[in-house]
Amino acid sequence: MSPRSASVNEELRRRSRERLLQATVELVAERGYETTTLGAIADRAGSARGLISYYFPGKRQLFQSAVHRLMHLTLAEALERGPRPEGPDSGQEMLARAIDAVLGLARDQPVLMRAHMAGILQQEGFVQCDEQQRLAFLLRTAVARYGSPDPDTDYPLLRANLMGAVVAALLPGAPMPLERLRGELFARYGLKWERGIPPDKVRGGPLEASPAARVRHLERLRPCGWEASREPHGARERR
Repeated sequence: MSPRSASVNEELRRRSRERLLQATVELVAERGYETTTLGAIADRAGSARGLISYYFPGKRQLFQSAVHRLMHLTLAEALERGPRPEGPDSGQEMLARAIDAVLGLARDQPVLMRAHMAGILQQEGFVQCDEQQRLAFLLRTAVARYGSPDPDTDYPLLRANLMGAVVAALLPGAPMPLERLRGELFARYGLKWERGIPPDKVRGGPLEASPAARVRHLERLRPCGWEASREPHGARERR
């Protein structure tokens, strides 16, 4: 039997890594972050326990990458969904969809997003992984399409606004309504309420599915223009 080619090995590694990421999302959504073990993740993914250490420095990095992947897939689906925006106001629709995609995850996956925000605010901080870079590229592109004269400055501000809104929506004991948070963000960027996916239009479908079902739904949409987009080789997010 001839040895596998480098491209085949690379594809096998990619699939193995993505199985671990998906298993992490599923288990944390079911059990919470603290009670989800690396051994359980490996078992759910059908992988050897040692593979996690091969791909990720630790549990926190694995979890952040898993949530960033879910966010990236969710955002890509929202930006790609038909009908594709056209005309002079297409950039406003793109930004509205981006905001709704992130807020929608706070609504539909509160356990995941609360644990994700808590991890970012802890000492380990923000993980710069491939999944985060893809997410950053899509958000920055949406800002550029919106018409920002300086996307490198305005993208981090959008990210901070979105993170603040997610934290406010998930604050234990004193959550703010997502409709109010959405209204504040839309007003800040001069977006009409009917753009994107207004809250009264969210009924059933993949948005309300479990994390496992949602990721499978999003994966079936690949490849598509936005999801397939990556940062240029060597480029890094300017923070």
